[in-house]
Amino acid sequence: MPTFTPEQALKDIRQKKLQPLYFIHGDEPYYIDLLADAIEKVAVPEAEKGFNQFVLFGKETDIGTILNYARRFPFMAERQLVLVKEAQQISGFDSKEKTAFLEDYASRPPASTILVLCFQGNFDMRKSLPKVFERHGAMIQSKKMYDNKLPDWVGEYARSLGTKISIKAIQMLVENIGNDLKRITSEIDKILLNLTASEEITAAIVEKYVGISKEYNVFELQKALTQRDILKSNRIANYLAANTKDNPLPQVLIILYNFFSKVLVVHGTPDKSEGNLASVLGVNPFFVKDYLSAARQYSLGHVVNVIKAIRRADNASKGIEVGSVNEEAVLKELIFRILH
Repeated sequence: MPTFTPEQALKDIRQKKLQPLYFIHGDEPYYIDLLADAIEKVAVPEAEKGFNQFVLFGKETDIGTILNYARRFPFMAERQLVLVKEAQQISGFDSKEKTAFLEDYASRPPASTILVLCFQGNFDMRKSLPKVFERHGAMIQSKKMYDNKLPDWVGEYARSLGTKISIKAIQMLVENIGNDLKRITSEIDKILLNLTASEEITAAIVEKYVGISKEYNVFELQKALTQRDILKSNRIANYLAANTKDNPLPQVLIILYNFFSKVLVVHGTPDKSEGNLASVLGVNPFFVKDYLSAARQYSLGHVVNVIKAIRRADNASKGIEVGSVNEEAVLKELIFRILH
């Protein structure tokens, strides 16, 4: 059987097209938990869960115990579910001798049991265990999402819940939360509890319910720098510097570095049409104008110096070469170097 993407597997599970084996692994916990929850909902009828559904945790079990559950017959039912969370903590999971018993089971899985292993982290695909699961069940890798894919994913998630979300609201969520899918979906779910059915998620609503300031955030700082607005840039920088708990300097530096790195690419791209730049930069065409605007404001040489300044600020924030530092001073100096 082929390796499934999380989306493909989720679609099949919700249609009750279940496999006897699932090995779910990866560095993106959102889909691992989502798939486990989806299997729990449909694998065993509610009335039969008490006798035929077993949820185990890796650190509290071992391979022998798991196999004892998996090989038993369902109690007055068609099938049973054995779901193992945090499977990377299973005792003996790093032993080839012990996993051989699991491989033997997976090579001839009984139709009456659905065995699910949820492994937090990327499993070594060169080993024989995942290959056996892939041949006789479903092997699913949940990968961290690339930053350039996040805006479309957030928009699609909102649409799947029957709501609209503005591009600026998406950018505020992505820029301030990053590729933490669990937190992004949690924040959107929280917002929807406070909206009417037809209401759109706007930047103002994100500001109100997520606690991201529409006026004083790193996205607005980036916008002010793009326009080379000295007064506004310094006003926002002063606010961020005074509120480092909500606006940690490393996060600000990463966002500015990613932005100016793309501006550097714009300078080096001969075809500066919006369609081509969107493809080259891997961003929504809506955002291309910001990078073009910054490229007009900052020469190629200046952008190179800006990136160097951001790297120096990153080193300074970590105490590299300079010892103990004040984050407020680091940010203010960086903004000065960017603008002048």
